[in-house]
Amino acid sequence: MYHEYYRQEVMPALKERFQYENVMQVPKIDKIVLSMGIGVGTGTQSSNALDNAMKDLAAITGQKPGVRRARKSVSAFRVREGMAVGCVVTLRGVRMYEMLMRLVKIVLPQIRDFRGVNPNAFDGRGNFSIGLEEQAIFPEISYDDIGQVQGMNIAVVTTANTDEEGRELLRLMGMPFREAA
Repeated sequence: MYHEYYRQEVMPALKERFQYENVMQVPKIDKIVLSMGIGVGTGTQSSNALDNAMKDLAAITGQKPGVRRARKSVSAFRVREGMAVGCVVTLRGVRMYEMLMRLVKIVLPQIRDFRGVNPNAFDGRGNFSIGLEEQAIFPEISYDDIGQVQGMNIAVVTTANTDEEGRELLRLMGMPFREAA
């Protein structure tokens, strides 16, 4: 559904706005990466925090998350090399468009005092990142089942060459950007 909206509405608008000669030049969303860090202190004491984070991320995305391990030991944080420090899911295709639609239409409007996402949260190559403070704003997560409130990072990776192209792509896809003051 959202993929058809991209093809029928967004692609022609982007092609006209940036005067692309070929349809293959039009930027598109490549993937969406969701990641949750389990926190250094909690992850070293209990493996339950990682299990809860993986269960929540699997419920949100419908896909099994991969475990991310520490590459280096850091004694100040009590982290050893190879210790589990988080989990990540990469969404592509239909699930990616469904996640973007849920993020834009359901999740972001539920944030308290939400005035829009930062339009400058791009990395210089058209990729957009946003951080959420708790996983309970997703409708798939029951607030009673949460063991620990966990934040997450969401990265929307596009094929856009510039931030302006990526911003316009996401704006046309319905991303509620904050108005410049």
